[in-house]
Amino acid sequence: VMDSLPNGLHVIYNIDKTAPIIATVVHYRVGSHNETPGKTGYAHFFEHLMFEATSAYPRASIDKNVQEASGTLNAHTYFDETVYYIQLPSNELKLALWIESQRMRHLLVDTIGVETQRGVVLEELKMHVDNQPYGDMIDKLCANLWNNSNYQWSVIGSKEDLAKATIDDFRTFYNKFYHPSNAVLVISGDFELNEARKYVNEYFGQYKEFVPVPETKFTPPPLEKGYTETITDEKAQLPAIFISYRAPKIGSEDYYAFALLVDILSSGESSRLYSKLVDEKQIAVNASIESMPLEYSGAAMFIGIPTPGNELKDISKEFYKVIESVIQKGVTTEELDKAKNITAMSFVSDKKNVLSKAESLAMYFSYFRDPSLINSE
Repeated sequence: VMDSLPNGLHVIYNIDKTAPIIATVVHYRVGSHNETPGKTGYAHFFEHLMFEATSAYPRASIDKNVQEASGTLNAHTYFDETVYYIQLPSNELKLALWIESQRMRHLLVDTIGVETQRGVVLEELKMHVDNQPYGDMIDKLCANLWNNSNYQWSVIGSKEDLAKATIDDFRTFYNKFYHPSNAVLVISGDFELNEARKYVNEYFGQYKEFVPVPETKFTPPPLEKGYTETITDEKAQLPAIFISYRAPKIGSEDYYAFALLVDILSSGESSRLYSKLVDEKQIAVNASIESMPLEYSGAAMFIGIPTPGNELKDISKEFYKVIESVIQKGVTTEELDKAKNITAMSFVSDKKNVLSKAESLAMYFSYFRDPSLINSE
């Protein structure tokens, strides 16, 4: 069941009484691609700040309230979205909706919270980028694969941008993106529809309608030339090669074929790359592809780590042979059927969990305005 409140909030209700559990998901249409050069990392920053304090919740009490009610909560940020989710016993629906309504418009963007989380995020940047082997690979990928577009910086953003951001910068970002008409709320699990609607109208219906956020539609410009760089990384115990390509955007005509091809090439020990580079040739300890399907583009990054005594050029040579074989001969019926079966099994089993269903419904509505894709994709 789907409702739309007068203030623009879209609400999807999915009743599933197989277990006494409810999950709520609030999917905001804001990610790193909504940022601007010089002000990157804000969406990821708010993923952290949303757990600080609201006008009704003192600092550190949101997590405490959910945990004391035997629940869990978390969030994630990506290029095109920021998503907050809570899972609780079914008699605690009111708590989940109250917390999310508070965070939507009553978050305290103040000095204590901002400086606390600025320190946390800067430490995260240091840990996962500065002090991590191959830590700047995603930054390199974004800057060179999507140059001159809103994907040219990574989700975590720049430490220089975060360090210089002001309270007013963060408040402006919050007021622009975190409001009813830029969000979809999904309630999934064991609840009564009329009761859920009552809480939604009471907690979220009180907010005024905001000016809708203009779509940040863009098409990354064509790649004019290849890019190669050799990096000396003292933190890396083994050398590695990273070969990245543009890929189809999510939901596009080529997206599904490409996703299956990545599985055929890279998923599991029977995949082409693992079989050839790791098992047969024994020149690599790792040969895999990481896929990044996004709203306006996509990427695929091959990662190869050589075994002792072998070189990166040996890995790249064999990698290109595998790719050329697909170009010349395609894939086998057996490979394609296996990839389809694994994908279908994973897709269906994932939808048995109320939280997974809520996340999928929110994503299908946010990107395609069609939550019924959960039944047909």
